[in-house]
Amino acid sequence: MLKPAGLPCMGYFVAFLFGLVVGTANCFAGDSLRVGVAETDITPPVGFPIAGYYYERLAEGTIDPLKAKAIVFRDANAEAAIVVCDLIGIATDLSQAVRKRASEKTGIPAANIVISATHTHTAPDYVKELYLNVGGERQDPLRSAYIEKLINGVVEAITKAHGAAQPALLECGSAMQTTPVSFNRRSVMRDGSVRTWMTYDNPDVVRAAGPIDPEIALLTVRDESGKTLGVVSNFALHLDTVGGMKWSADFPFFIEQTLRRGAGSEVVCIFGNGCCGDINHINPRGKEPNKADFIGNSIGESILKQLGQLPRVERTDLVVKSRVVKLPLQDATKDEVARSIQILQAAQRKEKVDFLEHVTAYKKLMLDQLRHREPYANTAEHITWGLSRSQAGVGEMLPADVTVITLGSDVAVVCLPGEVFVNLGLAIKQGSPFRTTMVIEFCNVVETIYIPHRGAYAGGSYEVTNSALQPGGGEMLVETALSLLREAASNAR
Repeated sequence: MLKPAGLPCMGYFVAFLFGLVVGTANCFAGDSLRVGVAETDITPPVGFPIAGYYYERLAEGTIDPLKAKAIVFRDANAEAAIVVCDLIGIATDLSQAVRKRASEKTGIPAANIVISATHTHTAPDYVKELYLNVGGERQDPLRSAYIEKLINGVVEAITKAHGAAQPALLECGSAMQTTPVSFNRRSVMRDGSVRTWMTYDNPDVVRAAGPIDPEIALLTVRDESGKTLGVVSNFALHLDTVGGMKWSADFPFFIEQTLRRGAGSEVVCIFGNGCCGDINHINPRGKEPNKADFIGNSIGESILKQLGQLPRVERTDLVVKSRVVKLPLQDATKDEVARSIQILQAAQRKEKVDFLEHVTAYKKLMLDQLRHREPYANTAEHITWGLSRSQAGVGEMLPADVTVITLGSDVAVVCLPGEVFVNLGLAIKQGSPFRTTMVIEFCNVVETIYIPHRGAYAGGSYEVTNSALQPGGGEMLVETALSLLREAASNAR
């Protein structure tokens, strides 16, 4: 039975009946804070489009299920929810629909609800179908039905976690991933340029263009008996290891399987992807890329080794801070849009098109809809994942949330939009006043696409080409996150 917030800790004997307190004990961590975890299935049907690339692929089956996994924090002063979905990204249209419905069902303020994606490339290409659904336009019944399942499934994960919230013992800390599974995929070349996806047998490669982040930040949730209810992990590694024509959660599925073997078959395993915009699974010195099972099992084993050694979170006062950052968008001129349509039409005819020109053309059509109240093109005729009802015509600046959720002085979760470079995530961790800081990307707004640090724009290559932002947007996110962390730390004293 849940005990109303504000009642004395059970460690205080009911000796007040005798007129005095005869003994005290440390209050259980969940005496005021309640935590709930839950998951739901959001796997699409066969025949729904698969995301991840620049051409349509229709799913032929399922390797492992796609899920929405939620954690809810509640105390007398605040409530917050984070739900991580096995999706390639979170379109603003999706986050707004989910936040509105979930807030109505739970009472959690919409601004305190974060929807994140793992970025698996074997997830649904749902954005155009959502765009049609939100606009009330005609669409295939099977696809329309899945959009409702997707929205309701994510909302259900939040409401189930909210209803399951109970006094909890929390532990936090980190493990280090010593087995190499993540690599910076950008290389500095001898001519001073930067190129993506190079191997080190190329004599023109000088060095990696940036670091990796080997830390696996961890938060465990246990009930009053000590049973593990949930494990939240945060590690920076791009999810694109499976491929093919079937649904898969990619390597986080194997993290889950490993943790369930070691920590309990019903543990809800929530993987929040770290800042991995320039990090992937391919060893530039190796001959074969690491596979999803090897990566997930290795990360899972690293986590299991630390679970029994994580220090307890003694203070659990909950603070939630959120701020809208207006990120500067690149432009799309009338001539650029016209040229982009020609390139996309050529690609649809299966003519040979330069890859980076294809990427640029797709981005310019997306920017056309974002920047202009009256776009130069009918965007929905040309692209799928870049469409947005809620962000259409926003102009020069793209509004995006940065949310910080903290527990006492021990735990901070920073939630960022887009696909963020690792240097930016490391800067937030290094400046955070909290003992354990998780930085989770792909939250609430995907329309930024990649978010490089300012210096990366000088080097160029794929990630810079595929960013909708002008240089400096990433640094704005870092500054905002650190400001919110400082405010939260002051409130927690």
